[in-house]
Amino acid sequence: MLEKPPIILTIAGFDPSSGAGVTADIKTIAAHACYGVACITALTVQSTSGVKRVESVDPGLISETLAELAADLDIAAVHIGVLGSAKVVKAVADFLSGTGSSLGKTRLPNIVLDPILKSSSGAELLDAAGTRLLIERLIPLADVVTPNVDEAEALTGIKVRNLDDMKAAANQLHSMGSKAMVITGGHLEKATDLLSFTTGRGGELKVEQEVFKAERQRSNSTHGTGCAFSTAMACHLALDRGLAEAALLAKIYVTAAIANGHPLGRGTGPVHHLYRMSQQRRAAGSGNET
Repeated sequence: MLEKPPIILTIAGFDPSSGAGVTADIKTIAAHACYGVACITALTVQSTSGVKRVESVDPGLISETLAELAADLDIAAVHIGVLGSAKVVKAVADFLSGTGSSLGKTRLPNIVLDPILKSSSGAELLDAAGTRLLIERLIPLADVVTPNVDEAEALTGIKVRNLDDMKAAANQLHSMGSKAMVITGGHLEKATDLLSFTTGRGGELKVEQEVFKAERQRSNSTHGTGCAFSTAMACHLALDRGLAEAALLAKIYVTAAIANGHPLGRGTGPVHHLYRMSQQRRAAGSGNET
């Protein structure tokens, strides 16, 4: 029998252009040989040109969906993306903490929170009350938080312009209850990601940090990079990889997905989540055997 793939649950919004949100997450999960299931938190009207409208899903429906999936499936990791409203944040936090319909169940492993507050086009994707609740309840629940520099600045109040600022923001996020995070700096002059995590060595908590750098890519196919990175992180954690390896492999995946992106639409095109499939087809068509 074939080995059962790890099941990744993505809790996120629906992007009809499939550059971000649950459809993009499912593609990312498939690209990592995992099996994706989804709970939609918000419907959007958007394209490569930007987000025009956001409509949150009824939180009761979200709670029922999550409870049903958790009762039926052995979930290996959870990815959280767009939430849309404070009521949805509460429903997701209740589910993950066991205070809702999942009461009594074992806590789900490998929770990766992508704290999406705004779209790249500037549309609000979480209200102020929802942001406060995300900070109070979801950040402490998550195993890894993956803000970009703008989100790290919004969450901590610290201006993030360089690596030292990223480290300061990371320390602030730790004080807010985050166990581990990757602050992504793809918008900086040199694409820099900071992994920061706490360890319990010597009987006291200690913060350890690693830096990943790469040349910034000049591409218009960058829609959905944050979703792809955080979902890839969830997949690698589900595959029992350590934090540093998961962060590095997720960065490599997103870099390649950008490099292989297609110029789709009139705005910012999506990354190519399934670029490995075209590479495999080319290899199969070459006539070479390995």
